[in-house]
Amino acid sequence: MARSDVHPAHRFESWQVWPGSFDNPPVDGRFPVPRETGLEITQSTAIASIGSCFAREIKRRLIQKNYNYITEETDHPAAVHASAAWERVYNTFCLRQIFEYTFEGWKPDLRWWIAPQSQKVQDPYRRIILYDSVEAAEKDFEQHCRHSRRALQRAEVLILTLGLTEIWQDREDGSVISLPSGPYVNEGGDMDRYEFKVSRYGDNLENLERIHAIMSQHNSACKLLVTISPVNLWATFRKDRDVISASCNSKSTLRAAADEFVGRHENVFYFPAFEMATIYQPLAGLTYFADGRENYHVNKPTVKFIMRHFFEFYSRDQG
Repeated sequence: MARSDVHPAHRFESWQVWPGSFDNPPVDGRFPVPRETGLEITQSTAIASIGSCFAREIKRRLIQKNYNYITEETDHPAAVHASAAWERVYNTFCLRQIFEYTFEGWKPDLRWWIAPQSQKVQDPYRRIILYDSVEAAEKDFEQHCRHSRRALQRAEVLILTLGLTEIWQDREDGSVISLPSGPYVNEGGDMDRYEFKVSRYGDNLENLERIHAIMSQHNSACKLLVTISPVNLWATFRKDRDVISASCNSKSTLRAAADEFVGRHENVFYFPAFEMATIYQPLAGLTYFADGRENYHVNKPTVKFIMRHFFEFYSRDQG
């Protein structure tokens, strides 16, 4: 136990006090958390994950350790990042749309982009998934919805990795595209109907609540584990902020929304991957940034550190 030296005296658990402050133990390679995390998994627990590129790291290590990680559409390139061919999902709006099209038949006014020159058919709502025809796109998406539904309904634990708050929203129906990229954009497709926005705390909390409501209806036994991706923004579309400030705002907004979301529901939990990378690693004198051109990513030692703690926190089978 650590004790404050202010009046009146308060007694705290070690994990309630900043590492290394006063007489509290310094960082020792074990992230300080309460003894009970409230969530338990075994190697037989059916686990799915969806979200930003950090979800791919979670998937890879769960499979490496022979956990019961749910994989659908394994022959689809977009499934490499998650449990189905959702591709990388960076914002809570696109996350929400996935749950809505999976279970409620959500369909925007403009469903497909047709690239002006190559005539490639592009899915605006999943990151750069391309087809040769609308017919092929419709057929693949119909199959995808079945796989998506199966993955989400099988999951006993669903990991949501939240990435950023910058969005491009359809001015007409409010739908949010994944990214302004791919052949449609590169070949001069009309982007006038989309408006760039920075989503705020309330927007993201509302999206998380909507996801919870849908899962409660279609897989009420599933537990949600929320985490914030420690991968920073590579670039910002904002004109009023630098990329570092914009990245900090994204993560802070999502962290605040996640905290409120977890506090509202007994079956929702938070895993501090973001804090492990961005605060604990520097306290230990380590960098969490990757080397090279993609230095906004998280390096491998940090990913290993995070996932070691994931298993220590939640798994009854191994540390």
